[in-house]
Amino acid sequence: MSESIILTDAGLLPEDLLPDVSHLVTEDDEPLDNLPSEKQQRLLTETLYSSWNGASNAQGFLVAANVGLFPSNKQPPIVPDVFLSLDVQVAENWWEKRHRSYFFWEFGKPPEVVIEIVSNREGNETGRKILEYARMRIMYYIIFDPSRQLGGEVLEMYELRGRQYIPMSEQWLAEVELGLCLWEGAYEGKRDVWLRWCNATGNIIPTSAERAELERLRAEQEREAKETALQRAERLAAQLRALGVEPEV
Repeated sequence: MSESIILTDAGLLPEDLLPDVSHLVTEDDEPLDNLPSEKQQRLLTETLYSSWNGASNAQGFLVAANVGLFPSNKQPPIVPDVFLSLDVQVAENWWEKRHRSYFFWEFGKPPEVVIEIVSNREGNETGRKILEYARMRIMYYIIFDPSRQLGGEVLEMYELRGRQYIPMSEQWLAEVELGLCLWEGAYEGKRDVWLRWCNATGNIIPTSAERAELERLRAEQEREAKETALQRAERLAAQLRALGVEPEV
């Protein structure tokens, strides 16, 4: 695998050495997923674009669902449910084939995080995939198994140490400055236990709808506080007038 990826000091192949991708299948136009997984994927991607500024000192990020990772142009991709990559930018001409998927030689690096959402026992999340992601040098591997199809915990998190993944004892991904947690609540009208991004204090990172609701509540509290202060001032003025003192306006 590594022999197909020869990067420059800047992390990117020179233009004249870019591999030919015309033979690669970047999409098959036959997606087949289930409703819970689709909604969970959207929750993980939309939240970061709505409410996260990225890691400190990182120049942008890319979070995507069901997009192929191509570490080499000589083998088929692996397609995680969700991945997160820091310090990357999507090309302006993203409809061009060499920009439509996550080609390691185009982005210059692997993603930092991959997440697999388990809905059956066919995905091989603890077998082939864990080996493939380790070979790709992906820093964090997350398995979310809400119905415990694999017989383990609902949330299992791994960090790459050397050439293999080691189970994590905490849910904070230090290198990307994000955490992951289980959250019970309603998302888009469906109540369930969801996998959510969270900050260093354990608070979930809100969706755009949650941000709007928080801002509405904050504005309502400010309005009520102003009304309360005005009512207090009017009562005080009335008391002063009753004592024959005209209050200063």
